[in-house]
Amino acid sequence: MNAAKPEEPAGQVTIYTDGACRGNPGPGGWGAVLIYGAHRKELSGSAPKTTNNRMELTAAIEALSALKRPCTVELFTDSEYLKKGIQSWLARWKKRGFRTVEGGPVKNQDLWVKLDELASRHKVHWHWVRGHAGNALNELCDYLARKALEKGLGKQTSPDSPARQGSGA
Repeated sequence: MNAAKPEEPAGQVTIYTDGACRGNPGPGGWGAVLIYGAHRKELSGSAPKTTNNRMELTAAIEALSALKRPCTVELFTDSEYLKKGIQSWLARWKKRGFRTVEGGPVKNQDLWVKLDELASRHKVHWHWVRGHAGNALNELCDYLARKALEKGLGKQTSPDSPARQGSGA
């Protein structure tokens, strides 16, 4: 009997993500840019009452959710919380039942679980970039996140259900 092989990555995708929040907590927005060959897709969304860290995680979750099949992903974020969390802290949190070293619950567990599930479908390489330092795609994500935050201020959605917009090129 042959064991099922995991699907091979379909291609190389570059993703940039960012989150924004007015107040912490407060209204928030997230933005992502996905690049596959000559194709580029911009995604963004908002939440009425959230934190900056939740928006950073949501941006990565929404970007990975947009992929239709397993891919090799180069994901760029200006959030050290996101990068360190996924690369260093998540494995320990899972071993401890999503408890911190001090025994308290891990913040944003729902998003970490979802991000872990989505990232496991792909071969993701996580990269940190300095925010507001002239990286054009990081700046675009920041713009998308802030624009979604502003647009979201006029919408009524539940705090745990981010509004989502998308555009593709």
